[in-house]
Amino acid sequence: MHDPHSERMSSGETRAASGLALVFAFRMLGMFMVLPVLATYGMDLAGATPALIGLAIGAYGLTQAFLQIPFGVISDRIGRRPVIYGGLVIFAIGSVVAAQADSIWGVIAGRILQGAGAISAAVMALLSDLTREQNRTKAMAMIGMSIGVSFAVAMVVGPLLTRAFGLHGLFLATGVLALVGIALVAFVVPKATAHTRHRESGVARGEMLATLKHPDLLRLDLGIFVLHSILMASFVALPLALVERAGLPKEEHWWVYLTALVVSFFAMIPFIIYGEKKRKMKRVLLGAVATLMLVELFFWEFGSGLKALVIGTVVFFTAFNLLEASLPSLISKVSPAGGKGTAMGVYSTSQFLGSAMGGILGGWLFQHGGLGVVFIGCAALCALWLAIAVTMREPPYVTSLRLPLSPQAMRETGLAERLKTVPGVTDAVVVAEEAAIYIKLDKEILDRTALERLVNPAPTACEA
Repeated sequence: MHDPHSERMSSGETRAASGLALVFAFRMLGMFMVLPVLATYGMDLAGATPALIGLAIGAYGLTQAFLQIPFGVISDRIGRRPVIYGGLVIFAIGSVVAAQADSIWGVIAGRILQGAGAISAAVMALLSDLTREQNRTKAMAMIGMSIGVSFAVAMVVGPLLTRAFGLHGLFLATGVLALVGIALVAFVVPKATAHTRHRESGVARGEMLATLKHPDLLRLDLGIFVLHSILMASFVALPLALVERAGLPKEEHWWVYLTALVVSFFAMIPFIIYGEKKRKMKRVLLGAVATLMLVELFFWEFGSGLKALVIGTVVFFTAFNLLEASLPSLISKVSPAGGKGTAMGVYSTSQFLGSAMGGILGGWLFQHGGLGVVFIGCAALCALWLAIAVTMREPPYVTSLRLPLSPQAMRETGLAERLKTVPGVTDAVVVAEEAAIYIKLDKEILDRTALERLVNPAPTACEA
């Protein structure tokens, strides 16, 4: 039998985390593969205009943004699996609709349906049901890595698949990936014996107002909104710039993205290590936003040849990947005890709204002003973000922790207030309906094992 207190993941936890990470990866692969090709191949569709291409790129973000929190709440009531199965079926139907479309409006309808399969919150909730407290962070990190890898793979595989099979084949492939996700949930992911109500991975409606009023969380929400707006707008412009300015055939774009993603992955790692080890994440964030602004201006002024566009794309993805990796970590640090799940829900909604806004804005700007105006618009968004990010405080370098409470500990009054006086503990809140306490702590000051003994002391001989 597996030791319930072991820090190592059990075989069931490993299956759950890897299976759900693959479900996430396949679904996001289906979303992202369209990005590098729709601006170039989509213009052959009936009724296509740059503005409508932009709408097709960002359309999934609209339904995703509005449905992901409600789907998470529904999964609390009817179960995680029905919501996940239903969401993947909707995604597959959207893929078929887009694959069968001969007009841009058919592709837009398919993308809207793809976004309606909003299963992110339900998947994270199922992960909480299937993993123990001490291993949940590792499991969530596996999902985070799977999303990053799927983005990198999509940038390369999308152009290759479209070159071989056209947009119809690309969308059919995304539908197949959704069906593979259903098979993974059915046959690989273990069955959960109970639902875990967990404020670190799910939205607590009572925390929503406080989250929406939190200044530093709002700055980070604006950040991810702008970051994904810039990503989508740039993918209206970049593929067209490679064709029109650099003369690179659309069938050859895959190597530009492959080069940029491989180089940028290794280039960003030292900055993440510096920010975390030296506790200078604000400096790293501001530097990355400023770099993103400068690279958009570089595209505008100098992006007329292949060499310049490739160099710019490498720098763009270095700054983008650095910010994409840093912002969720900052949300975790800044959110109050017991508020991380709600904060991440609002953050994800902001991200998807940014994707929708970026596609629509990028297409509109290109149609009315050309490539240069898209790059100028992206630089202006970065400047706005930079002006607001400068005012944020250096984040606290703390870890979120949830500990179940024994009946004896639950009877104690003032437990959270007493814990806040312990050096290294920055926040604590008891949630009676979960019989648990949520704590924010600095691991360099406070040892987790010592904290667990403080929260649930071993019974004395007379109590035993």
